[in-house]
Amino acid sequence: MRNRSWFAETLLSIPFFLTVLLSVLQPTQAQQAKQVPHVGLLVGSSGSAVSTRIDAFRQGLRELGYVEKKNIAIEYRYADGKIDRLPELAADLLAAKVKIIVTTGPASTRSAKQSAPALPIVMAMDDDPLGAGFVASLSRPGGNITGLSTLSPEISGKQLELLREIVPKLARVGVLGDAIRPGIPQALREIQAAADAFQMQAQYLEIRTASDIERAFQSAGKEHLDAALVLGSPLLNSERKRVADLAVKSRLPAIYRNLEFMENGGLMAYGVSYTDLFRRAAVYVDKILKGAKPADLPVEQPTKFEFVINLKTAKQIGLTIPPNVLARANKVIR
Repeated sequence: MRNRSWFAETLLSIPFFLTVLLSVLQPTQAQQAKQVPHVGLLVGSSGSAVSTRIDAFRQGLRELGYVEKKNIAIEYRYADGKIDRLPELAADLLAAKVKIIVTTGPASTRSAKQSAPALPIVMAMDDDPLGAGFVASLSRPGGNITGLSTLSPEISGKQLELLREIVPKLARVGVLGDAIRPGIPQALREIQAAADAFQMQAQYLEIRTASDIERAFQSAGKEHLDAALVLGSPLLNSERKRVADLAVKSRLPAIYRNLEFMENGGLMAYGVSYTDLFRRAAVYVDKILKGAKPADLPVEQPTKFEFVINLKTAKQIGLTIPPNVLARANKVIR
């Protein structure tokens, strides 16, 4: 009888032990879930427009040992070219309790800074972080923002020089962009200085809305412009196929600062590799997650620029690219 009583008591105590065991395990599992850092990605363009950049960022994280949904979570927010949505999306990321916000341009960086003045912010790319007031200096950012600079204003003169080499008797160039976007005023000054040196005219064509794109090319035709230089913006990036198609339709030789335009039939591109910048942004995320402060992480500047030529597009518009220019290209699309 005593053995039977012991057996019965043991059976009755099993639920109690299970309850105790679960109560010990559940907090541990919950704690592990909480340890997965959430990183916000604030994008001015659409997801499809920057898919290769986002893939490069993810690749950079994987190379550092981060697996999405396992030991890191990424909150994606896309403005789809509607810059006025960025403040709302930045606030949404803050509400999602992300530990870091990765931004994809000056407009998204400014919105993140306003919504989260103390949260670490990593610029995957920015034209002029010092001029925009995001950092105190490139070597010592001094605040909650760090990341990568594109140096875009400084390469605009080189882009104009390349156009001059492929377009015989180049006299008038249309410059497409949004002058209120940070970094663009500096680019326009650089272009004007180069145009003056080459004794040619640079005509600015404002692009702030999607409807401005077609009007710009219509104006280029009416003004008999010889070529176009397309500056960067979230809107132009989102509409890059349309822009490249209109340039071909207008038989207007165009050079782009965004290498991704070449995927959509652009004639030429000269600039930094944005995919490389986004891959490098993962390094900043890793360092900050491991305890580094943005204030102490210098802003990186690119030293490598790529030049791509599309001979298919050149043939479509009846343009012959000189052999000496082809020889300097990093990549030629045939």
